[in-house]
Amino acid sequence: VQLQASGGGLVQAGGSLRLSCAASGLTFGSYAMGWFRQAPGKEREFVAAITGNGGRTSYPDSARGRLTISRDNAKNTVNLQMNSLKPEDTAVYYCAAYGISWRLTENPGSYAYWGQGTQVTVSS
Repeated sequence: VQLQASGGGLVQAGGSLRLSCAASGLTFGSYAMGWFRQAPGKEREFVAAITGNGGRTSYPDSARGRLTISRDNAKNTVNLQMNSLKPEDTAVYYCAAYGISWRLTENPGSYAYWGQGTQVTVSS
């Protein structure tokens, strides 16, 4: 199984980025997908999740209204649209796959597969 995250970069506060994660080696629609982030010296933090059929999503309060997770099961990709970015959004962002397609979880320990991460830096 491979999860390849891309789309990170340097952006000014208030700007937008779109992260993508390409999955291979798994039956993509059978997995719920999540995005997490980790800033230096901090624990990995839940950012968003989506069920296997894309019908339900979940976000923490800090992300709701600014971040949107979506997926394209025909292309085996999951995306994270990030708007109104803040300096505190600076982190390495990871995509992950969870083996219960209909369930959403914020617990990183529940995710079976992880991508390598993509750096997002938001300047003030």
